[in-house]
Amino acid sequence: MKQTIATNAAPAAIGPYSQAVRAGDTVYLSGQIPLDPATMQLVEGFDNQVRRVFDNLLAVCRGAGGGFDDVVRVTIYLTDLANFPRVNEIMASYFRDPFPARVTVGVASLPRGSQVEIDAVMHLG
Repeated sequence: MKQTIATNAAPAAIGPYSQAVRAGDTVYLSGQIPLDPATMQLVEGFDNQVRRVFDNLLAVCRGAGGGFDDVVRVTIYLTDLANFPRVNEIMASYFRDPFPARVTVGVASLPRGSQVEIDAVMHLG
């Protein structure tokens, strides 16, 4: 059985998808771009974008009954891999050891001109 997760504390889905889907003890969080959930506008500045994405993901985690301590995998999409060290620094302020598994992918572009998108998998068992 699967259950969709939705919270007003994160941006509403901008297409035919859910913010997250829970299947058993696993929650699959859709990619978040740095939209302010109140205005649905992209925030400015790379650091602000990364923080907004992590804040959005955390809101969805909480909406599913978990938090970043429950995240087992993260995928980061960057339009400029030169920003990779900065993402590491910011991510370290949101996660603690043991850190989730992670993949970082360089991409040509992201929705709405975002510089970063991040998705995650969370286990609530």
